[in-house]
Amino acid sequence: MLVKTFQAATMAEALRQVKAELGPDAMILSTKKERQGGILGFFSKQVVKVTAAIDPHRPLQQPPAAPRERLERPERQRTAKEEFESSMLAPLARELRELRERVEQLAKRDEELRQRQTVLAPPDEDGARSTEVAGINLNNIPRQDLEEIKKLLLNTLTRHREGAVQTVQWPDAAGEEKPSETADLPSPLAQELERQGIDREVMEKIIVTLNTLPAEQEEQTIAGRLGTAFGRLIKFTGNLRLKKNAPRIIALVGPTGVGKTTTTAKLAAMYALNRGNKVALITMDIFRVGAVEQLKTYTKIMGIPLEVASTPKELERAVERHADCDLILVDTAGRSHKDTEKLDEMKGFLEGVQADTYLCLSATTKDRELEEILKRFSTFTISKVVFTKLDECESFGCIVNLLFKANLQIAYFTTGQRVPEDIEVATSEKLAELILRGAEA
Repeated sequence: MLVKTFQAATMAEALRQVKAELGPDAMILSTKKERQGGILGFFSKQVVKVTAAIDPHRPLQQPPAAPRERLERPERQRTAKEEFESSMLAPLARELRELRERVEQLAKRDEELRQRQTVLAPPDEDGARSTEVAGINLNNIPRQDLEEIKKLLLNTLTRHREGAVQTVQWPDAAGEEKPSETADLPSPLAQELERQGIDREVMEKIIVTLNTLPAEQEEQTIAGRLGTAFGRLIKFTGNLRLKKNAPRIIALVGPTGVGKTTTTAKLAAMYALNRGNKVALITMDIFRVGAVEQLKTYTKIMGIPLEVASTPKELERAVERHADCDLILVDTAGRSHKDTEKLDEMKGFLEGVQADTYLCLSATTKDRELEEILKRFSTFTISKVVFTKLDECESFGCIVNLLFKANLQIAYFTTGQRVPEDIEVATSEKLAELILRGAEA
């Protein structure tokens, strides 16, 4: 087995390298995104590493000889998304095509019978001529209605090219299939929701919401409809609202290793550099080696003040010194969610400054651990949540599950180490894009 790793700026370029060197029979073993270069997260570049393998002794399958015309004009290779849509729509397209042909045959036969009966058939008691085909009295179906049926079928086919509509069934406790209370869900979408790890209870609620969307939204793509459904089920806070006569104080809390310090720097850069607000930064993280120095580097580059607070009084005085700011961000020390004593101590720090508490959670964390972390950090009054490390995970169902079950508000997504590029305001459209990314990759 020949194994080799390829590196490129994009996944498409890496796959082209694999195909060029190892051939179309190569098997992808792993893919990974990394950041290279830069200083403390600034100016770093993302690269994609793909590890592929091929058996050098495996005989190559010779493709069938292509006609001369195809050799001269090679067809465009379909993308994975087009293959996904093609396999999804083929059964429905075939069924609708057969229905369309039957309707056209009925219309043609209706016209022929009308012409024959004009000459041969006597009128019945009511003076009307009877025409019946396959148990259907075509005299009762005006030609205009038949034309409308044909148009309806054609429109339906066109609409469902955006997403095949089928009935979803769930297995019951006895192992038998029973129809879900919600029909008309694109089954490939249901499969992707399940593959992303979305719980059945949450998935059924999503299905119900999709099926109750207004008629004018039926023409939306699957991603657009899913984003609309998320917007109805989950609370997205949108852009941060600053106060007029007082600073908005936000404290970021969370378990160790979720990226609170980097997220704090990203938020400071977002509002100080990108939006021109007056921002101050306070850190309580005096325990982690290098944490203060890291923030000093960030704040020096951004030109904003940094305060260090090791006691509740120092935190209160630091806030008072920057009362003229629009936004004050407080970076707290990472604490294990099982260390209730340290969590209570941190809560005492924040009680004197009336800060909005944002809980930072890693998207790579499992559902049960997320629920346990939320339970332990509920000693704080959690205002919003921030999901970090989206670039390090392949499935995002845990985000949907937690936000839906705990009725939380989501504020931001972070997607890497770059400051301030790798942070964005969380939206329903972005969440739908993440969930469907596997199907469209």
